[in-house]
This record gives sequence, C-alpha cells and structure tokens, in this order.
Amino acid sequence: MSPWRFLPIIALFLTPAWAQNADLIIYNGKIVTVDPQFRVVDALAVRGDRIVAVGSRNEITRLAGPKTRRVDLKGRTALPGLMDSHVHASEAAMYEFDHPVPEMETIADVLRYIRTRAAVAKEGEWIVLTQVFITRLRDQRFPTRAELDQAAPHNPVYFGTGPDASVNSLALKVSGIDKNFQIADGKPGKIERDASGEPTGILRNCSRLVKIHSGDKKPTIEDRLHRLRLLLADYNSVGITSISERDLGDEGVELYRRLRDSKQLNCRVYIMYSVDAQLPVDQIEARMLSAARSPLHNYNTMLWLRGIKTYMDGGMLTGSAYMLKPWGVSKVYSITDPNYRGMRYIPAGKVYEIAKFALAHGLQYTAHSVGDGAVQAMVDAYSEINNDFPVRAARPCITHSNFMTLEQISKIKALGIVLDLQPDWLWLDGATLEKQFGDKRLTYFQPYKTLFDNGIVVGGGSDHMQKIGSFRSINPYNPFLGMWIAVTRQPRWMKQPLHPEQRISREQAIRLYTINNAFITFSEKDKGSLEKGKLADFVVLDRDILHCPIDEIRQIQVEQTWLGGKLLYERH
Repeated sequence: MSPWRFLPIIALFLTPAWAQNADLIIYNGKIVTVDPQFRVVDALAVRGDRIVAVGSRNEITRLAGPKTRRVDLKGRTALPGLMDSHVHASEAAMYEFDHPVPEMETIADVLRYIRTRAAVAKEGEWIVLTQVFITRLRDQRFPTRAELDQAAPHNPVYFGTGPDASVNSLALKVSGIDKNFQIADGKPGKIERDASGEPTGILRNCSRLVKIHSGDKKPTIEDRLHRLRLLLADYNSVGITSISERDLGDEGVELYRRLRDSKQLNCRVYIMYSVDAQLPVDQIEARMLSAARSPLHNYNTMLWLRGIKTYMDGGMLTGSAYMLKPWGVSKVYSITDPNYRGMRYIPAGKVYEIAKFALAHGLQYTAHSVGDGAVQAMVDAYSEINNDFPVRAARPCITHSNFMTLEQISKIKALGIVLDLQPDWLWLDGATLEKQFGDKRLTYFQPYKTLFDNGIVVGGGSDHMQKIGSFRSINPYNPFLGMWIAVTRQPRWMKQPLHPEQRISREQAIRLYTINNAFITFSEKDKGSLEKGKLADFVVLDRDILHCPIDEIRQIQVEQTWLGGKLLYERH
C-alpha cells in the first residue's frame, strides 16, 4: 500500500486552526476590540463559540467557506459583550410578580400606593414596599409614622429602603417594639426614638425584628424560572452577556443551575455566595467551605460560584453608611444625633477571620462597604491578611466603595484590591448627597479618574434590585446610562456636574463594563475583549459610541447581542 494515500489525512491534522473555515464572520464595521491597544478593526471570525481571528476584512474573509455565515455590519459599531458587576437578578425578577408597582417620585406617591394596597388587603395584612430610596424622592425624607398610620390605619406598614425602614404604629405594635424594647440579640441595629423615648418608626438594620407576614401570592419554582428567563432576556436586549450575582443564596444558585443544565441560561453568571457575617465564625466557615467544595466552584464559562459576599455597613441612600466623620444632623435621613457615623456590622477581628478564610480557600471575598469608614475597615482587614500571605492574586474586592480618601486609594493600589462601583448612584443621588455632605466631602466620591490613573481595576455595575426594564428598574441596569454618567458626572436635579475633574474618557467607560469586569471576575482570559481565542460575545450598536454626541451615549440602542457566536437578541 502506498504511503502517499495517508497524506490527505496527515495534512488534515497538520492544518493550523486559523486556516480552517470560520462558522461566522462579521465585517464592514467598527469593531472595538478593547484589547490592550484598544484597536478598532473591521472584521472578526468565529469558530464554535470562540473568536479565531480579528483584523481587516481582506484578512478575515479568507477564512470563509461555503457554510460560513456572513454578517455585514454596514458600518455599525460592535463592542465586546457587556458585563454588569453587581446584580440581584433572581430576586429583582420577582418584584412585580404579584402586582405592578408604579414609579414613585414623592411622598405623596408613596402614600397613594399604600392606600391602594390597603384598599384591597384584609385588615391586619402587612403592606410592604421596599427599595424606594428617600434620596430619590423629591421630598428627600422618610414617610413619617403618622403619615403611614393615616394611609393604612388597619394594616401594619413596612416602608423598607435598603437596610433601613420606616414603619407605622401597627407594625411597631405587632412586632413588640415599644418604648421599653431593647435590641437583645447582639446584632447591629438602631431604633430611632423621640425625646420621650418612643420609637419614631425609623428602624436602622432592624428588619429581622419586624414580624412581617406578607399576603402576596407565593411563586412556584416554575414562576421563578420563568421570570428569571424574562429578565435575562432583557439584559441581552441592552447588550449584557455576563452578570455577577452579588449576594446569592441557595435558592438562587439552584435556579441558575437548572437554567444552565437545561441550556436556557443566556447570560454568563459569576456568583458571590451570600454569607451572614452575624453568625458565629464556625458556622460562617462551614458555609464558605460548602461553597469551596461545590461542583459549581469548578471553573465554567456559563456558571461559576467563585466568591463570598457579606455586609460591612448600611447605605448612603438611607443614612446608615459607616463614615469616618459624623453624618451630621439631617432631616433627609431623620438623624438627630450629631455624633452618629452610621452602622458598622462586622468588628475588625471577625472580618479579618472571615476574609482570610475565604481567600485561603480559593474564594474571592467582598463586603458591601459604602461609607469611607467601611472602606477603611476593609482596607485594614486586607492589609492584615497581606501580612500572612500576599492577597493580590486573590483579587480581594470592596463592593460599592463610594466614599474614599486618597490614603485609602493608595493602599487599595498597593494591595491589588478590585472595586465594584455603581455609576447610577452618582446620577440618581448626587444632588441629595451634595446637600447632605457638601462639595468638599464628595471630592473622592466615586473618583473614577483617580482610580484609573492609579491603575486600580474598577468595574461598572448597577446593583439592580427590582423590576424588569433597564431604565425603570431599581437601580437602572442600562450600561450605556452608566457609561454616560461616568464620562459626564452629571447628577439629575443639579445644574453642574459633580467633581468634573473625576470624569473619564469614553474608552475608559467602555472598559468599566468589559475588560475590567472580566478581570474582577477572574475571566479576562476568556472575555472582556474581542481577541483571538476568547469567547465570541459581542454586541452591535445603532451608533458609534466613540464619536457620537456625548449626550447620545445613554440613548444607544443595541441592534444585536451574540453569546458564544450565537445570536441571542435582534432589535426589530
């Protein structure tokens, strides 16, 4: 038998991958690669779920074969698939499952909603309204106990906004919170009281003490799966192909596992597992070990359980973020104590133990840390751990990190801490924050330019908590709105930008939602830019984000969204 007969087979095995036909070629566009040189090319080729080449149309079309799908961009701009570093999608999807919740801009809107719910509720049934932040109401205050009493005299009312709440008299009575009540469970919390010692109805980090029994319809797991699919599809419609679930419990993990296993998961999901830092340390460590030993902890491009999330402080939207200096007496936040600095939830020794255990077991650690006091607590903990072993490779994270100091920024850089920030808060809440703290105290509020200048990896997220709809959601998850905010720093209800010296370029804003988020989630080798060998996740836009008028950035529409070389969404 002639040995020449085997040459075609040998040649097949020796044929380089780049010379094989592509499954998909997109061309004739402005493809923003977000590679280290931030190149813009006019074509790329995909085989399977990976990019096999990027470059000029003449180079890339050589990879076309008779079965290659060709997509003419017709001059349109393409970006890498966008990533949101901070969502609570599994819960956000269920917010309006029982009934729609209207937009609310004033206390009058809040009270009108409560009256309508009271009209259809049975006497004694709870009326619960959450995440209508007082900074986003034009009145800029909590509804009072008396107002809630008048709106629903026969129903206990819980108006929750982040970790804090305003409740009515019946809610206090049902929960046993009266003049003599004291928090006795050893957990952080504060009950605001009037001059006579009576509770005012403002509760800080006390939801566990409020005995809520909601009469809302209870969803089945099929309901939850359906609603989550709807939300993920809406993420796709605004160009989001990857998300980081930033506080996911076991029920939420199971939802994503089911979607992945049934091939219905249309976003790549990075999970930060929810851990209650108020538990004893041995129970906390047991829960973290369960995450480290989970099959989902093995790297997977669609679903990866990789991190741990706790809470260091309260919120700036509610008046409980832990600050280095006192908040100051405030009608907006119902603060009467001039020395009040907010709420710190984890003592120094304990956060050191929790974070060290997580990082030592291959789990990225983060804590909700809004105020500069909370950021300092996280920096101190990571600094102490760094004396035990280098933390940089573990990419320790601080979530929110809204208020910072130059000294903290220097330490964050030195330790390799990564940050998860939400530009939307600057737009939505900047006016209230300036009113409360003044311009000088906001010098390093979300200081994007300083962070970029220092080489600190900061990612853009939304902290999406409720509702489906990228602009109507709480908080808005439209990434182009986030990019616009980062390049303009223009809060609503203000005539001037907030510290315009901290504006960043369009290129940097794009990095916030692409390669930076990929790095934060240990996936920069697979996504975040359009380069050979990476996953073929990309979006096609209706205009050129690099050159359109600046105010059009937030109006950008997504024409197509591709995940792993497959078309997920097309605008009609």
